[in-house]
Formats: sequence, structure tokens, C-alpha cells
Amino acid sequence: MNKKTIIIVDDHRVFHDGICKALEATGKFTVTARAVNGAQAVSLTEKAAPDLILMDISMPDLNGMEATRRILAIHPEIRIVALSMHTEKIYVKGMLTAGASGYVLKSCSFKELETAIQSVLDGHVYVSPEITHLLVGDSPDRLSRLSKREKQVLVHISEGHSSKEIAEILNLSVKTIDVYRRNLKSKLGIQGVADLTRYAIAKGLISPDP
Repeated sequence: MNKKTIIIVDDHRVFHDGICKALEATGKFTVTARAVNGAQAVSLTEKAAPDLILMDISMPDLNGMEATRRILAIHPEIRIVALSMHTEKIYVKGMLTAGASGYVLKSCSFKELETAIQSVLDGHVYVSPEITHLLVGDSPDRLSRLSKREKQVLVHISEGHSSKEIAEILNLSVKTIDVYRRNLKSKLGIQGVADLTRYAIAKGLISPDP
């Protein structure tokens, strides 16, 4: 089994050591680098090219939100999970908007962290259950541009269904579903499935993985 590579970004070295040992003890992950601030994270990502980054938010030199934006602008294939003590909406929404695929509280169990990492690596979005309520009830904005059918297709896409599967569920042709996909990307200004999923979660259309 190929181990997935991870970079840990946090300005507390003791925290680094504990998480690193726990991750490598699973036999599924290898911590290839550690960074103590956002600027170092951006630099190390270029050298290490990890599968996933565990990103703190409040750090010196460059915060986690900006580091996430810079990294994903160059390496959109990398998955980033925010690991933070902050439970305020501004931080949760900020990291997801920046492109993070997950947000986990530092108070979580290691089992939850492992679940979040695996879920994100599998292409899903994960948010700690304690803070999912922060993502519900946001303002409509671009959502108001979508038709009822487009919203249905968005939900099914976010749940991981293929165009063929959605066509069968909605009793439509695959070509019609592909048209809806293009419309969604155009109206929302969002291209990737992971980004569409984040948007659907942020708008309360679906629930994050438990």
C-alpha cells in the first residue's frame, strides 16, 4: 500500500510531534515535512509535493487562509484540511472559501482526524460535527440564479454521483445532465466537483460527512 504524504503546518512544535507520531503509527501516512508558519508551508509544498496538508490558521508571517489560497493556486490537486482551535464562522467559512477540503477542531479525537483525512483524500469534504451549523442559512447570492432542477443536480453531484447515475435518478438523459453541469459551473463560477461540494455544504444544501 502506498502511503499518503502529509505536511503538518502549525507553530507549536509539541503539537507537531504528537500528530506526526500518531499519523505514522497508522501505517497509512508519511509526514514528509513540517512548517511553523504559512510562508514556510508554501515553500515546503514546492519541495515535498504532498498529498495533503494539515493547516493551522493563526500563525506568524502568513496565516493559514492565505497560505491555502497560494498553495492551491499553484497545486489545485493537493488537499488541505484546516486543523484549528477556532470555532467562529469567519474562520470556518474563510478556510473553505480559500479552498480547504476540510475543517477539524484541535479538540477532536485522533480517530476523527484520521476519518477526516481519509474522507478528504477520497474526494469528499469534511467538517467537524460541532461546527456544521455555522455553514447553514447563508445568504442566497449566486444560489438564487439556479433553477430547481439545477439545484437538484448540484446536490447529486456533491453526493458523489456520476452524470449517468444522476440521469437515472432524475429520469433524464446523460446529455441533459451534462448541460446542467455546464450551467452550474457557469452560473456559480465554480469548476471542480470538490469546489461544487464545498459550495453546496456552505449553502446548507447537503450535510458534510459526519
